[in-house]
Amino acid sequence: MGYERNIMGMTIEELGELMMKYGQPAYRAKQIFERIHAGDAMSLDEITNIPASLKEKLRAEGIDVFPVNILERLESKLDGTKKYIFGLHDGNVIESVLMEYKHGYSICISSQVGCRMGCTFCASTLDGRIRNLDAGEMLGQIYAIKKKEGIKVHSIVVMGCGEPMDNFDNLVRFLNLIIHPMGMNLSGRNITVSTCGITEKIRELADMKFALTLAISLHSPTDELRRTFMPIANKYTIEELMKAADYFFEKTGRRVTFEYSLIKGLNDTKECAMELSRLLAGKNSHVNLIPVNPIKERKWERSSDNSVNAFKLMLEKNRINATIRRGMGADIDAACGQLRRRYLGSERPE
Repeated sequence: MGYERNIMGMTIEELGELMMKYGQPAYRAKQIFERIHAGDAMSLDEITNIPASLKEKLRAEGIDVFPVNILERLESKLDGTKKYIFGLHDGNVIESVLMEYKHGYSICISSQVGCRMGCTFCASTLDGRIRNLDAGEMLGQIYAIKKKEGIKVHSIVVMGCGEPMDNFDNLVRFLNLIIHPMGMNLSGRNITVSTCGITEKIRELADMKFALTLAISLHSPTDELRRTFMPIANKYTIEELMKAADYFFEKTGRRVTFEYSLIKGLNDTKECAMELSRLLAGKNSHVNLIPVNPIKERKWERSSDNSVNAFKLMLEKNRINATIRRGMGADIDAACGQLRRRYLGSERPE
């Protein structure tokens, strides 16, 4: 099942072609598009301004709105962060996070069911990639949370389960739909897309000139170290990754963020901070330091607060812009993939 079956992932032009096929007036496409993307319709039944006979014909051919349904909602007692387990039409489950900041609400969504990148500090990849999400399923996470919580969403982060660049066509479709003026009309500047470093896709995205933020999961200043916990490093060198990041900045004018998860005794040393400073010297970039969330299936431990602060100070001393990501939702399995694995362990769907 892909966008050709899930109305939520169709462009307005594709909806127009679909309406023509069923002998419907052209304005039906606009009615459906706006009702879904600006009116929170999560099913054909909620699109009340089209004929019931049309809905029946669409369903008869397997064309529908395939929503994501909230199966579980957890709220952190520490900071109010909310995490959701969503059920998909085929029984698979994914997860999303809602975070509240001073500037507004931000939703972190998944792009795949599982992940095949194999990063050893991430729970998302433990069972591999099951399948890609279509653009409608990516959007559906946002729409379902908006509707449930009655909020206006300020920003979107494609940084949950999955590697977005490994689902490139659906990612691009998702981006075009969420910035559409008849939909959420979200500014690209309020969208962040994360990647562990598929360089040819970074360049391809750059050529499309979306005004979004690219976040590259770097986590090491050297190839040798990076290969020990990020299999992607066996295919793409840090030099290639830096060239792709430079290309993205050149094409879009958007500063690249480098994500750096700090693992105790592995990549949180003074030597790593110095090497990272040399690597990023002179680049228009930002480093987001993330004390790693321990997962029981892996051996890695979280860096101490002292080590995290010392690492940041070393970067700043070398004129590298850096911040420490504020930990959120620690009491509700907020790290990518943790809640999904716990849910599947206790309530695996048929």
